[in-house]
Amino acid sequence: MARSLSPNLAAALEHDDLKSNNPPFHQAEPGASPGGCIPFILVAAMAGWVGLLAIVCQGATWLWEQMAFGGPPQSFDPRWLIGLAGSLMIWIPLIGLEKAWQKRYQGLVRPVRLAAELVILMIPARFLRLTDSQAVSIWQTAALGLFLARLAWVSRSSTEKEDFSHVSQKLAIAAAGLSGGVLLLPWAVWGALGSPLDTFLGASVALLTGLAAARLISARLQEPGIGLAPGKIGRRLDWLTAAITMIVVAMALGLNGNEWLLLISFPALGWLGVAFRSMLESGQRSFLSILAPGLALGLAVSGPLVWIDPDELNLVVSSGRGELIGWGLRVGLVTAALTVVCALAVGMIGRAAVQQARMVNRTRAVGGIVWLALVGVYLLAGRPGWYGEQIFVILKEQPNVAYAKSIQDYPQRRKEVYQTLTSRAEHSQAELRQIFDRWGIHYTPYYLVNGLEVNAGPLVRAWLLTRPEVDRVLDSPHLRPLPAPLPAARGSEPAPTSLPGNLDMLQANLVWNELKVTGQGIIVGQSDSGVDGQHPELAAAYLGSAGQNDSTWFDPWFHSREPVDIGGHGTHTLGSILGRNVGVAPGAKWIGCVNLGRNLGNPALYLDCMQFMLAPFPQNGDPFKDGQPERGAHVLNNSWGCPVVEGCDAGTFAPAVQSLAAAGIFVVVSAGNDGETGCGSLVDPPAIYAEVFSVGAVDSSGNRASFSSMGPVNIDGSQRSKPDLVAPGQAVLSAFPGGTYAVESGTSMAGPQVVGVVALMWSANSKLVGDIDQTRKILDETAKPYPGTILSCGLSNTVGYGIVNAYRAVQAVQNIK
Repeated sequence: MARSLSPNLAAALEHDDLKSNNPPFHQAEPGASPGGCIPFILVAAMAGWVGLLAIVCQGATWLWEQMAFGGPPQSFDPRWLIGLAGSLMIWIPLIGLEKAWQKRYQGLVRPVRLAAELVILMIPARFLRLTDSQAVSIWQTAALGLFLARLAWVSRSSTEKEDFSHVSQKLAIAAAGLSGGVLLLPWAVWGALGSPLDTFLGASVALLTGLAAARLISARLQEPGIGLAPGKIGRRLDWLTAAITMIVVAMALGLNGNEWLLLISFPALGWLGVAFRSMLESGQRSFLSILAPGLALGLAVSGPLVWIDPDELNLVVSSGRGELIGWGLRVGLVTAALTVVCALAVGMIGRAAVQQARMVNRTRAVGGIVWLALVGVYLLAGRPGWYGEQIFVILKEQPNVAYAKSIQDYPQRRKEVYQTLTSRAEHSQAELRQIFDRWGIHYTPYYLVNGLEVNAGPLVRAWLLTRPEVDRVLDSPHLRPLPAPLPAARGSEPAPTSLPGNLDMLQANLVWNELKVTGQGIIVGQSDSGVDGQHPELAAAYLGSAGQNDSTWFDPWFHSREPVDIGGHGTHTLGSILGRNVGVAPGAKWIGCVNLGRNLGNPALYLDCMQFMLAPFPQNGDPFKDGQPERGAHVLNNSWGCPVVEGCDAGTFAPAVQSLAAAGIFVVVSAGNDGETGCGSLVDPPAIYAEVFSVGAVDSSGNRASFSSMGPVNIDGSQRSKPDLVAPGQAVLSAFPGGTYAVESGTSMAGPQVVGVVALMWSANSKLVGDIDQTRKILDETAKPYPGTILSCGLSNTVGYGIVNAYRAVQAVQNIK
């Protein structure tokens, strides 16, 4: 995963004083402000205090979200407490200032204090899950409605008659459309919309935020007689107060990853609000008086709320080169700059309108051109369409194919599992598929877990939960497309000139040189970010190296036709399995699939690749009808886990790994990198299952790497001991895209080495191929004893049976008759 008033307005305020029978304050000379330097000191102190709190509170919230996103479940979510503390630390001093100064400077203090109340109203949204963006938007909509009612209550005492300038009203609406279109341009270029529901909810929050902000910035929230004299100092204080107000509004809305983006793009919107306020001569208490600035601010706010999914701004998802965080920073800064330009332009338009009513038509014409350009840019240079989240439906009927283990013929065993799973899935899904076809709802069926990914929202989800054949419905998050293709990662290490240390620890060289086994005849299945198929470490081992990529390469992410890797993770992990100079089993072959083109997957993408490994199919083929189980992988590497933020629960892949084991496919899964949280940190499927071989990491000295996740498995209540073994996973040298090399650390680096050892074992004795239980037993019994510290959760939950040893494992296999 991952942020002084115009002359017209001053006159209106003075008029307000006379009508309310409150004597106006002494008016300072132009260029000065009332009260000498007190207003300046007040606003400067308020800016410093609010700015500091915004940085600390939003920064703390964002940092916690980075740790929680994709990590083990957290027992306590502090975000509500952080938000409450921050809002009260703004609200309490300012309410004190209002009472102490008895209305004299309420025009400077009250908008900020009221915005702090909005933060308090938004607190319940901080109790929702990190990925519940729609639920967050619904609550924010409700809270903004309550807040607008609160603002109406604050200004209820107004008895002023509406006295609008007809030109100002029309001009303000035209200028709002113009400025809103300009401020949406960068988002249309660099952003992407979610689902229709995501877009509607985000737009609703944005419009209500715009109206609330316009109301806050409106001088009519001040009591009669409050105002600043015209002049540069007064105007600057006015602008700064509005900017501070918008910072607090950003604190209220910023959540689930977009905190920093709102803090960048919101402050300048205060200046835009002041510019619109100055354009209107009077009547600021009415709805019409806030419609224009509300529209302008609402359109501007819709940029970060509609065109970017906040979940995708988490470091674990988008911290790489060319990822969304970089684009978000760019669009935020550009929007802030354009907002300042729009504020200046609105001010100039307002002043010109006093003498020229024709400015209305001119502004409308320019606004029309801007909106045409906006639509054109979106259609031609943007990413038109809907890119929202989907759902994954798991059916109650999950076929049990354990009986297939008794089939002695290995290819026939795989074929039996494949045919049974596909036929039963088609039968049990038939009625749902017919309904979806009739309703025009797109779906993708799956058989390894009997379920469907459905492109639908909450209403269809609620209906599905009433269906008798449906067990449960999970989220299936999809990343929105980026503005430009990601640049391929490159390593910075030289090619190895001697045996890498991790291979020496495993004694892999002794297997090659003494036992004469390199993994020949074994097919490894690699599901990851991809593979650089041209890398010298890997090219010759690709099963489709002759250019036949059908049934050897599948890319449901980017739809590439031949092996490629952008992120580098997949090339590195596969290199550790069978790289010519850096791999454990350099004689093995591989087939590949992309399930993590970017670092946020979902149940469907993971199953796409698992199904391909069981029964590969042509690139344009149907997994249900065109699968070829006889061409599938013998052993699978899975250097990934599926946490809750990706839509998985503890049982998501249980049917899949049970069927793979029944088919005689050895599944190796990296344990995870949450070991810093202690015992019980191994929580993400599929590493939690008994049917897979889970692998933790040790360093070059044989000590458990601090990041290596540990058991017991609590997430499903099984208390199962995990990991099964450990392998070198710290500072591992392996292949990287572009023919380069890199050093990486993680259990992602450890798991592949066990995959390589299994390939060596099955290559050394073909009788062992498909015998999962015997292979596991030998791996456990031949493991090197762990020399490091054993934690309180016990040896089995710290490192399993010990450190994998390739030489001893292959020796044991060769002795089996």
